[in-house]
Amino acid sequence: MLTKAAGFGSQWLIPDLEDSVPVGEKEAARGIVAEHIPLLAKAGKLLAPRVNSMSSGLAEGDIAAVVSNDIVGISIGKIGNTDEVAELEKMLTQTEERAGVTVGHTLILPWIETAEAVINAYQICKSSERIHWAAFGAEDFSASMGISRTVDDADSTTATEPGLAYARSAVAVAARAAGVHALDTPYTKFRDPEGLRVEATLARSIGYKGKLAIHPAQVEVIEAVFMPTESEIERARRVLAIAVEGEAEGRGSISLDGEMIDLPVILRAQNVLRDANLSE
Repeated sequence: MLTKAAGFGSQWLIPDLEDSVPVGEKEAARGIVAEHIPLLAKAGKLLAPRVNSMSSGLAEGDIAAVVSNDIVGISIGKIGNTDEVAELEKMLTQTEERAGVTVGHTLILPWIETAEAVINAYQICKSSERIHWAAFGAEDFSASMGISRTVDDADSTTATEPGLAYARSAVAVAARAAGVHALDTPYTKFRDPEGLRVEATLARSIGYKGKLAIHPAQVEVIEAVFMPTESEIERARRVLAIAVEGEAEGRGSISLDGEMIDLPVILRAQNVLRDANLSE
């Protein structure tokens, strides 16, 4: 699967050493992922291997196996508090020094997926300069809370699950406040593109900047949802253009298509162009 992944269209890959690997296969998986990292990097992939949690006792060995100049960072599940982040940073620094990698090179993608983590989400996201993103994990969060998921019902959608609503929003708000990108939980029904589209649209509407995928077929749908549309881009450009005109003419109030254009509208327009990689 890792060899095949070198030919995928997606640039970012997260080889998994955690939940998708049975306990008895952890060390074997560690070796397989480490062996394939140079191949994937050579293929132009940006890699953030997912290592086992700090509480598992396996994180240090995983980190030693995968840290190199060929990866961008690591993804780590079940981070619950800032003490774990501090311990993780020490592991990374020591490993980077031994591997001849510049200290600080390895970024951290923490998964916020327990009740404790959701309460501490802002502090976690602010606790390290290595943290550029944070991911909400619905599967482990629901297990942490002792609640069922509608994803377990074959005929239901997960987008409006009441048990996830607070946590999903709290992680998005915390990440934004901390200045990092929030990534939404994977949609596990990988043969349901419409359900994925609905859930990704919800995630975008509450502030997520992307969504994790578990299958290559999901990437196109996710990218289509999170990339601003042509109409959104065009309106953003019109908003910024008329704002410039209004400022040049000394007007305190301007409008576009019957809508008052004030600072929040201008900031939203700037966000649209930034998300489309068209900052002006």
